[in-house]
Amino acid sequence: MSRGQNLACLDGVVGDAEETVIPVTDAGLLRGDGVFEVVRLYEGRPFALDDHLVRMGESAARLRLEIDLDAFRRDTETLLGLVGPSDAMIRLVATRGGRRIGLVEPVPDRSEPVKLALVEYAPLRTLDGVKSLSYAANMLATRLAVERDAHEALLVTPHGRLLEGPTSSFFYVLGGELFTPPISDHILDSITRRRLVAAIDVQERSASVDEIADMSEAFLAGTTREAQPVSEIEGRPLPEIPGPQTVAAGEAFRALVARELAS
Repeated sequence: MSRGQNLACLDGVVGDAEETVIPVTDAGLLRGDGVFEVVRLYEGRPFALDDHLVRMGESAARLRLEIDLDAFRRDTETLLGLVGPSDAMIRLVATRGGRRIGLVEPVPDRSEPVKLALVEYAPLRTLDGVKSLSYAANMLATRLAVERDAHEALLVTPHGRLLEGPTSSFFYVLGGELFTPPISDHILDSITRRRLVAAIDVQERSASVDEIADMSEAFLAGTTREAQPVSEIEGRPLPEIPGPQTVAAGEAFRALVARELAS
């Protein structure tokens, strides 16, 4: 990781990420009470920054947490000026203790196909639409999947309805058509998912565990993944890795990123 990717901005003051501190009494640390967003940088240019800030504001409003989005934008611009033309991520965090944090992080390598294991999950209705710091359940789901020799979890309700990954959206192909679970299934309104739904031919449709046997291809979508192929779900290898719809989705997303950044 380069020097530029080891930066933190705390309440407008930039320093070394490893030396930046917040009070241990902050409820963001003690209770996971806060919100966050992760913005992807392509050659130093932020993708969909406005969308991320809007969603951050909406998440904060649902938590009854007052935040200053203009200040977060200024912090982001400060970090962008120091990072330079690199591929990276900026994590924005607002805590209940009133701390405003910006962290520069490397982009994880998501280039290889991923194996998924089903992990039962019951979404909290009170946190619908909130990208909160309370991500312990999501992180545990990934660990449970890894314990079963998978790479990532595919969250499933107690009634057998497929939802999403712990930090990504789920897309799948049945009968040659591309689908993704609807927001009404209490999944996160992912910005990457939103862009793909607008850019490619995909339908919103709930899916059950029983339908995994008929899926010909699938992929996870998200800020750090774009469109990452799925090779296996719950021990069943998928026939096409990556399948044509996965490849097309990845190409379409990269094209729209290029268009938006160019404008």
